[in-house]
Amino acid sequence: MTIVLWICGITLSIASCLTLVRLAKGPSILERVIAMDVLLLIISGALCIEMTMNKHTDNLIFVLLACLVGFVGSVTVSRFVTDRRNA
Repeated sequence: MTIVLWICGITLSIASCLTLVRLAKGPSILERVIAMDVLLLIISGALCIEMTMNKHTDNLIFVLLACLVGFVGSVTVSRFVTDRRNA
């Protein structure tokens, strides 16, 4: 089980580095918003791995809040950009 958790941690670390690169280089606001949403999901995954390692559910509310904030933020920005392009 420890090896699987290490592999998941390394994979999430690499994914977060690549997401930060996309967040910095993204040519449009939509790509940056998607990168931020992916980064929130990576953080949620890291919190889930931490809860699995330590056998507790203390961070479950943070995982739910991060997913909710990511979804609402993505929908809000996409609606804003859509309305702006149509005008």
